[in-house]
Amino acid sequence: MSKTIETIVWSKMQCPYCDMAKALLKQKDIEFEERKIGAGWTIEQLLESVPNVKSVPQIILNGKYIGGYQELKTHFETEGK
Repeated sequence: MSKTIETIVWSKMQCPYCDMAKALLKQKDIEFEERKIGAGWTIEQLLESVPNVKSVPQIILNGKYIGGYQELKTHFETEGK
């Protein structure tokens, strides 16, 4: 039985905030798909998915756009999990 991954982290190499976001999701036991710019994914694909962004990480949690690491942290502080 396969589960659909609805959490996506757009990231890039050597990005401390990307690493912190992924660590936080792992800590919360949330499975996610990482889409790393330059490793199979392009900036154009990121912009197609999340228009007008200028930085990574960009996080989609359970199908809902969250934003970057700080927004993810705030989300968990206010919504729990």
